[in-house]
Amino acid sequence: MKNLLIINASPRGERSVTRKLTSLFATKWIETHPDYAIHHREVGQDAIPHVSELWIAAAAKPARLRTEEEANELKLSDLLIAEIKAANVIVLGTPMFNWSIPSALKAYLDQVIRANETVKMRPDDPQNPYRGLLKDKKVYMLFSRGNAGYEKGEYFSHMNFQAGYLKTVFNIMGLTDIQEIALNGSAFDKRIYEQSAKAVDKKIAEMASIDNNVT
Repeated sequence: MKNLLIINASPRGERSVTRKLTSLFATKWIETHPDYAIHHREVGQDAIPHVSELWIAAAAKPARLRTEEEANELKLSDLLIAEIKAANVIVLGTPMFNWSIPSALKAYLDQVIRANETVKMRPDDPQNPYRGLLKDKKVYMLFSRGNAGYEKGEYFSHMNFQAGYLKTVFNIMGLTDIQEIALNGSAFDKRIYEQSAKAVDKKIAEMASIDNNVT
């Protein structure tokens, strides 16, 4: 059976816009892809620990050389990386926080962007020092933003540190087949928000229902 991994990064529960988007995506995906199992990774409401000095020391060593304490420090990282490796499709739902991403999502990414697990360092090639180790996965990024105007060429595009950053880190891990969609205006303009919500719901249903030939 194939796997769809849903990562929810909002600290909100029922009031979360992005949770509604990921739920809609999962429902529509299963309608067209019944051979998939859905797995959830809670990031926004479950504490993801920040990388520590012990974590850094442990990750820098081959597994056979780690102490018991070091191995224990990497257990959550190992689990999160195993989830990503097992996934055929990754769906990330995250709000824009202060023009970027929630700190919990950053902590999660720090746990999974790991040398020799999801990325290979190439110090001999300083112009191209990273080789992603994850392959053959599709990534869907579902965003919510309090205002509109953050897309390329729009008036707030210079303040969008959400989409570009996430694309970069997924690319570094080897994942380049990425689609994104944003629901805009939740904090400022009810009319824009309602129009955006209709368009986003339609687009998500279309994205999830297409036979994407995911391996």
